[in-house]
Amino acid sequence: MSFDPLILFYALPLLVIWALYLGLRKKVYASSRATFAAAKEAGMVEPASLHPKIDPVECLGCGACVRACPEAAHNVLGMIDGKAELIEPTYCIGHGACKTACPTDAITLVFGTETRGLDIPNVGPDFQTNVPGIFIAGELGGMGLIRNAIEQGRQAMDSVRALDRLGRPDIYDVVIVGCGPAGFSASLAAMQHKLRFVTVEQDTFGGTVAHFPRGKLVMTAPAMLPLIGQVQFKEVSKETLIAFWHDAVKKTGLKVSCGERVDSIAQLEGDFEVTTTKGKYRTRSVLLTIGRRGTPRKLDVPGEDQSKVVYRLIDPEQYRGQHVLVVGGGDSALEAAASIAEESGTTVTLSHRSEAFGRAKLKNRQRVEAAQSSGQLKVMLRSSIKKIGADDVEIEHEGERTTIKNDGVIICAGGILPNAFLKKVGIQVETKYGTA
Repeated sequence: MSFDPLILFYALPLLVIWALYLGLRKKVYASSRATFAAAKEAGMVEPASLHPKIDPVECLGCGACVRACPEAAHNVLGMIDGKAELIEPTYCIGHGACKTACPTDAITLVFGTETRGLDIPNVGPDFQTNVPGIFIAGELGGMGLIRNAIEQGRQAMDSVRALDRLGRPDIYDVVIVGCGPAGFSASLAAMQHKLRFVTVEQDTFGGTVAHFPRGKLVMTAPAMLPLIGQVQFKEVSKETLIAFWHDAVKKTGLKVSCGERVDSIAQLEGDFEVTTTKGKYRTRSVLLTIGRRGTPRKLDVPGEDQSKVVYRLIDPEQYRGQHVLVVGGGDSALEAAASIAEESGTTVTLSHRSEAFGRAKLKNRQRVEAAQSSGQLKVMLRSSIKKIGADDVEIEHEGERTTIKNDGVIICAGGILPNAFLKKVGIQVETKYGTA
């Protein structure tokens, strides 16, 4: 039997291509392993919010999720041994594009992890809670990304429209509580669909965003605002975003009652009575778009009740020439510390109880590292505050106590879910440990 040279002619290129493919795949796997190992060593393996959980049995290893991730530049997802893996968990901010791109539905979006639980109210796919007629959208439901919160607010109002007994002249169709991204979007949707509604905000227009530090860059993505259309912002300052929202209010005539806090929500013959600091509203439904940071988490240490202790940074300039302590390991803490350190004459210390800034974005970690390298900022990992004096602070750092001069303390330890309020309303709260 003679050998046909045409077989070699056609087979050789295929073998070369296959060898190149295997080599490239091996290189990709090695890179993903190294990235994951580095993240694990740095203690950065806990996703801050909604994130993908990948079923290795259903995963085909096609890499569609890796390519679809809007944060792909930060290696959120990678390929290891032919399967998709979450290799840089702390960069994940809950876009959900990976789940949409997966052809085998191998990805589930979950909250919390096996080691770190996250309290989430009981909310269905239509944003309705276990209390029929009460809906939740945005940050309270675990959706902190501005684009997603805007989308949830719009979709939640579509669910409200599906309720029966709307359009009665004697009561509201919906009371919207909160006017951050989700509440703002929901309010515009309510106007668009000609619902009878009222929007109340206990603080200032813009909700949590309004209290971001001056000049803070807000990371978002194109979003669809009812009555306004497509919003193309990708990275924008807090001031520009708030100004855009104010312009939208002028164009649409939207009215928001700011400085009006909700005290109670009572069920009343199939409807609800919402009692606020300014009055009472009878309504068919309620949409809660309040933030998770309404009640700051405190340190519970002696001296914390002093006026020099605050729980958010508004303007770094007010700390010029002062000795400042910032407490926390998330983005707000790192942004505050780095911003104040740039002010002339300041002495800034950043205290964090863990060994790494595992919940902070790369950009903020790099900014802190730069400030630390230049001597503008002192970082104390594995530390805890023991006492806040009138002009000093006592800190335990790696087993030893030290006292530093201090004129101001900013505690950025996150917020406490308003469990007491939700429980009083009847809304169930579940601690998620890596579950949907």
